Amino acid sequence: MAASVGVVFFLLAAALAAAGSSEAALVEHTFVVSQMKMHHLCNDTLVTVVNGQLPGPAIEVTEGDSLVVHVINKSPSGLTIHWHGVKQLLNCWADGPGMITQCPIQPNKNFTYRFNVVGQEGTLWWHAHVGFLRATIHGALIIRPRSGPNSYPFPKPDKEIPIVIGEWWDVDLVHLENRVENRIYEDWPLSPTINGMLGDLSNCSGVIEDNYILNVERGKTYLLRIVHAAVHEEYNLKIAGHKFTVVAVDANYVKPYTTDTIVIASGETVDALVVADAPPGRYYMVAQAVQSPEPSPQIPILVSRGIVSYNPSKGSGDDDTPIVAPELPDQHDATPSFYFRGNLTSLLPQPVPLNVDEHILIAIDVGDICLYAGSPNCMVSKLNNISFELPTTTSLLQAHYYNNMSSSVNRLQELPRRPPVVEFGHSPTSKATVVRRVRHNATVEIVFQNPYSSDLISNTNPMHLHGHDFFILGQGLGRYDAVRDAQAYNLVDPPARSTALVPIYGWMAIRFVANNPGVWFLHCHMEKHVSSGMALALVVENGHTLETTLPPPPADYTSCDNQNSRVADE
Repeated sequence: MAASVGVVFFLLAAALAAAGSSEAALVEHTFVVSQMKMHHLCNDTLVTVVNGQLPGPAIEVTEGDSLVVHVINKSPSGLTIHWHGVKQLLNCWADGPGMITQCPIQPNKNFTYRFNVVGQEGTLWWHAHVGFLRATIHGALIIRPRSGPNSYPFPKPDKEIPIVIGEWWDVDLVHLENRVENRIYEDWPLSPTINGMLGDLSNCSGVIEDNYILNVERGKTYLLRIVHAAVHEEYNLKIAGHKFTVVAVDANYVKPYTTDTIVIASGETVDALVVADAPPGRYYMVAQAVQSPEPSPQIPILVSRGIVSYNPSKGSGDDDTPIVAPELPDQHDATPSFYFRGNLTSLLPQPVPLNVDEHILIAIDVGDICLYAGSPNCMVSKLNNISFELPTTTSLLQAHYYNNMSSSVNRLQELPRRPPVVEFGHSPTSKATVVRRVRHNATVEIVFQNPYSSDLISNTNPMHLHGHDFFILGQGLGRYDAVRDAQAYNLVDPPARSTALVPIYGWMAIRFVANNPGVWFLHCHMEKHVSSGMALALVVENGHTLETTLPPPPADYTSCDNQNSRVADE
């Protein structure tokens, strides 16, 4: 009976959304997840994809629409789909992270996601949320204004183009997840991709990989909807001879900001206008991975190129026009990233809550679960000296809803408000399913602190909060000072995001109102980091009214009872 009420709640909410406009629609898609062979770099690799596509299909909706996606799992692995950046108000059951809100959809099983897309415009995306499967299971989610493209708060573009930055892995992704869970961090992608293409810097035995080609017409304006779907590094994106005007991030409008380099981290989206105002010719679009300097572990140089062409009648192989290449930043230089983010401010600022109910300081670091055993297989990621592990038999949301979290999760632990000591280094740590409970409608401020000494391992960490947007109040280098740095917060027009980068050797402060009851994952979006423990679950309690209470699960909810399955067939 309770499960049926959940479906009724969705249908009622969909009807109310449609009542707001005669044009609101019920948008329906079917995702068939299966495996297929793809040939790159002299190898046929078996990859898991949606509807035979990489990237997967782009979903297009209008604000206020209701979305129904039927997932048919014909792959050998259990999986879920997360709707990255969608707030899912009072609908945590549809959020999608495996073992947080639902059990993975098992092979030869189906599940239907139902949710409303209300109060958001711009570019979001969807991806698998079990292990590394999102490396090949992902796609754009485009939300257009209810009143049409003429209502964009920027010049109407002549064309809109999704640009999905990904990575090509020539490995079995389930096996890769197992290696990371066993603390083996030696695997790296062979190349970045732009809309699924590796580009002409990748070749094997003289066979050059194809470039993604964006054909443009001189004088026209193009809205690039850029999605960082890669599982690891931050990327610089440049187009030789052109500039970007950034107009939105994570489906939130920002004051137009012109730059020749977009710096985008895993999980983030950026909407940017590009005017085709260069002399007719061909220009490289380059995605270059940024990496931390030593002593952090060094990765292979990862660069991919596409082509912006002013000659749409010819393909890249038919045109002998020289291709202009951009000048790229040094791959270890974090300065462009720091200033790119610092220049983003909200176009339509919302009031920032001034009275904070929960102050939380989260120290991001690596730890040793073997008490200084000296083995590299002992290193994990941690938040406040606890390395997160997923529950194995019951999703956290199910356990929370039925009020049996403490009895159904083996090692449940509350995240402390502060780390035991704000010191960094390879120190002993523990593993647990980490949660932080907050009351409904509480204003929460979190300061994320990376290791700040240059002789320690430090990375940029894109932290993603499910179910909420947050204000980015400030960022800085070095150690956060609560008195000094809080005085410099932007409380006037801070950008709102759902994913944001903690700078290398620095800190970032966010603030949000916990007004969405449920269990919401908060984690680094670099897959090796989240799989090795850089995560926690934010438990937002119910309010005191029906309108502030999480409804029951849908009728086809994938319960995890009596299953031990993050990924099937491990």
